[in-house]
Amino acid sequence: MAADARTAHVAGLAGPAFVELVLDALDTLWETSPHVSPEDRTLFALAVSEVSTNIATHADAPGEPDVGITVEVDIEVGADDLVATFVDTADPARIDWDAVTMPDVDSESGRGLALSNAVLDDFEHSGDASGNTWVLRRRLSPPA
Repeated sequence: MAADARTAHVAGLAGPAFVELVLDALDTLWETSPHVSPEDRTLFALAVSEVSTNIATHADAPGEPDVGITVEVDIEVGADDLVATFVDTADPARIDWDAVTMPDVDSESGRGLALSNAVLDDFEHSGDASGNTWVLRRRLSPPA
């Protein structure tokens, strides 16, 4: 980690309260990161919000759908990029990245992964019996 990096760690049960905690952590990081442009802040926060909301909405515990899913996220604001790494205890998500596209205009859901993929430079997912890892990275725009 770079010496000038800003970091945050949030852990909890997947749900709306967790999403709010993650977004609050981002707001706190922005206060100490004046080098991050408003556009980079907005687009990275959009991706982080979409992924955390998807985890909260769609995650099921392996073999036990009524058991709470735990999620941890580490967020780093570096000199050149923004990175968020989510680790959850949900069933491995099955994603066909070639099929991730924006739905029709009238669709009420299904935009999260497509939006995130569009605003990030790197978006990785891996999953196994212990859960999922999601890595989101956006390179910072060069200073004006």
